[in-house]
Amino acid sequence: MDTKYDTIGIDYGRLRQPDARIAAMIHGALGSARTVLNIGAGTGSYEPLDRAVTALEPSMEMIRQRPAAAAPVVQGTAEDLPFADRCFDAATAILTVHHWTDRQRGLREMRRVTLGPLVILTFDHLHRDFWLADYIPELVALDEGKMPRMGDFEAWLGPVEIITVPVPHDCTDGFLGAYWRRPAAYLDPRVRAAISCFWALGDASGAWERLARDIASGAWAARHADLLARDSHDLGYRLVVARG
Repeated sequence: MDTKYDTIGIDYGRLRQPDARIAAMIHGALGSARTVLNIGAGTGSYEPLDRAVTALEPSMEMIRQRPAAAAPVVQGTAEDLPFADRCFDAATAILTVHHWTDRQRGLREMRRVTLGPLVILTFDHLHRDFWLADYIPELVALDEGKMPRMGDFEAWLGPVEIITVPVPHDCTDGFLGAYWRRPAAYLDPRVRAAISCFWALGDASGAWERLARDIASGAWAARHADLLARDSHDLGYRLVVARG
């Protein structure tokens, strides 16, 4: 069982709060489903409160951070779901597929236990419009090695709908792209500690020093003046929906 989040997830409950605008897209894609399996559930972000949710999460640290009122949780992995065939109306996988050891098997397991829609929030690694890669170009190679291709979802699940998920400028969920208009946030080690790719990259102190200098001098703001005028931005996040 992959338990990397026993370390990475120490402060997730505080820093990874669901963003209401993204939640509305996810919950809308669930349609009329009444029973929902949330795979890679973490601390419970984006679990709808008006449906019967079962959470599945491999990390005990993440499970400990789930609120007392959160959905019941089972410790386990996507690749070997401990549920009977077609026992849920819908299933979600929110920014988790890239962590699975066997993505194809996990998605097919997701399909096996679900009657209706599969709703997957992921990232299109071919999208190139995030300034942070100018400071840390290794992010691009990291995504290429971990992220499923958009075409993989159709190959493994059949027809899918791919929906662009714009990231609001004041996004409350601290995933990698959340601070695209708030560059100083990336200088906070507590913020970086809740973003898994920074653990994979290791020491990037030189990049943070350069970013700090550019923020202080005004160079970052001058270079990205167009971003400062936007309320939301397409960073490559995608909602993949397989209707079932």
